[in-house]
Amino acid sequence: MNFSLLKTDTESKARAGIITTGRGEILTPIFMPVGTQGTVKSVTQKDLAERVKAQIILANTYHVFLRPGLEVVNKAGGIHKFINWDKPMLTDSGGYQVFSLSEIRKIKEEGVSFRSHLDGSKIFFSPEIATDIQRTIGADIFMAFDECPPYPSDYKYAKDSMDLTHRWLTRCITRFNETESLYGFEQNLFPIVQGSTYKDLRQDSAKFIADQNMPGNAIGGLSVGEPAEQMYEMTELVCEHLPADKPRYLMGVGTPANILECIALGIDMFDCVLPTRNARHGYLFTSQGIINIKNEKWKHDYSAIDPIFTPEYSKAYLKHLIKCNEMLGATIASIQNLSFYLWLVAEAREQILKDNFTAWKKEILPILMQKL
Repeated sequence: MNFSLLKTDTESKARAGIITTGRGEILTPIFMPVGTQGTVKSVTQKDLAERVKAQIILANTYHVFLRPGLEVVNKAGGIHKFINWDKPMLTDSGGYQVFSLSEIRKIKEEGVSFRSHLDGSKIFFSPEIATDIQRTIGADIFMAFDECPPYPSDYKYAKDSMDLTHRWLTRCITRFNETESLYGFEQNLFPIVQGSTYKDLRQDSAKFIADQNMPGNAIGGLSVGEPAEQMYEMTELVCEHLPADKPRYLMGVGTPANILECIALGIDMFDCVLPTRNARHGYLFTSQGIINIKNEKWKHDYSAIDPIFTPEYSKAYLKHLIKCNEMLGATIASIQNLSFYLWLVAEAREQILKDNFTAWKKEILPILMQKL
């Protein structure tokens, strides 16, 4: 994997670059649709590639491990062949489940024991196991196993968690170096910066992660309930210590405003379930502003949902589909939101290359975030 930094905005830290992988190029900044169980909910791979123009998508290690299981994916020739996706893919490590399944897990130095949310069966993930699972799944980029501390966390918990994440990272890298890439394509491991909302911890973690000299670096433990201003503050601080010649991935972020603000701070890669989750509930991001399609005001509005991304369907029709819980409604709304997100980062990239990003962001944000 290679990262080429093409341009940095003169009035901010926004960057335009290219990540080159064995399965193709990723133009940054980029948004990655989340395909938790090997599918971006309600959207076909053909639509992802051709309509949404996704360049890379995610899968979730924990969920794929449970269903369909590693044997199924391995016999298919890896996750790409299993789901018929020939572009790059990223997997998380399962570390987020350590956070989200806090009621049914136990963290030890060796790893994490928890129970399946499906049948209650016992599961154990260690840094080595998480690395092996992601090798078998076949992601082009996969994440080091970490602990994501909740917000708020006291200082001692945050520091102990960060230190554990660093020790686990060392084990992940050792295991990664002991094993070979599968399915004929290079695989890459990204470490994750932790430290909650404590400046000294975030700085220490960023320096430790940078010293590992991996192909790219991620920032975790944000967008977990802290105020947006704290998220921006921690992101800016971490970016100051992560190498400029490696892509920076801010995990689980976020709204269009979050993304543009964090691009301005030097972030290259984003993912979030928000566009598809909101879509299924009728909450749309459009080029004119935000629409709650369930509102009665759209019942007789026969204009396009969005003239750029979904010109063939009216607001009235989508309102009808969502109200009736028709599956097509989730598909149309998800395509709308994902197309918007991919357009947003592509446009941001163009503005960075033109050295006009800061002025463009200031002008476009009030339009995109207004409620229609």
